[in-house]
Amino acid sequence: MKPNLNKVPRHLAIILDGNRRFSRRLMLKPYKGHEWGAKKLDKFFNWCIEYKIKELTLYCFSLENRNRPKLEFDYLMNLFRKEFKIFHSDPRIEKYNIKVNFIGRLNIFPKDIQILMHKIMNKTKDNKKFIINFAMGYGGRTEIIDAVKKIAKQVKQGKLNINKINEETFAKNLYIDSEPDLIIRTGGEKRTSNFLNYQAAYSELIFIDKLWPEFEKEDFISCLEDYSTRERRLGK
Repeated sequence: MKPNLNKVPRHLAIILDGNRRFSRRLMLKPYKGHEWGAKKLDKFFNWCIEYKIKELTLYCFSLENRNRPKLEFDYLMNLFRKEFKIFHSDPRIEKYNIKVNFIGRLNIFPKDIQILMHKIMNKTKDNKKFIINFAMGYGGRTEIIDAVKKIAKQVKQGKLNINKINEETFAKNLYIDSEPDLIIRTGGEKRTSNFLNYQAAYSELIFIDKLWPEFEKEDFISCLEDYSTRERRLGK
C-alpha cells in the first residue's frame, strides 16, 4: 500500500555513494561494488516511475573519478559499456516515454562509450513524460565554467547582449537548467561533492547512512515521506 504523500519531488537528484565500501564489507575488490550499484539503480528506476518522479539526475561518474586506479577505471568503463548497451534496448524507455540525457564532459570517455551515450540520447530525444539525466564526467564547478565560456562566445559573436545576461540566461547555458526539488546522498557523507552547484541553491537535502547497494524501497519511501512534510520557502 502506497503511503499518503502530500507531494513528491518533480525533480529528484541522487548521489550514488558507497559502492566500494559495500564491496569491502563482502571482502571483495573495492571496484566490484559498482556492479551491485548498477543492479540497485535498475530497481531504483522502477520506484521513481511508480511514484511519478518526472525527472531524475544521477551522479554516476565525476571528473575526479578519472584518478581512480587503472584497474578500477577500466572495470568501470566496461561496466558502462555493458549497462548502456542493455539500457539502449530497455523496454521501459518506450513504455514510459523516457528521455535520457548524459551531462558533463563526455569527451573524457572512450570513443565507443561516447557513441553509446549519443545513440541513447538520439533515440529518446523526442520523449517527454519522464527524464533521466546521467551525470558523467561531471563537476559542478566545471559546469559553471563551461556555461561562462558558452555565454562569452555568444557575446563575442554578437548573439547575446551582455546587459541581457541574467539568472535565466545563465541557467539555459548549463548542462541542464532544471532545479532538483530534492537531493539524496547515500553512504553517510554529509556534503554534495560538487554536484549541481548552481541548480541546487534551494534544493532540499537528505543524507542516508546506508551505502547505495543497501538502499531499499522502504528507504526511498521514507525519503519521500520526509520531503512531503517539508515547507519549501525557496529563500522567501
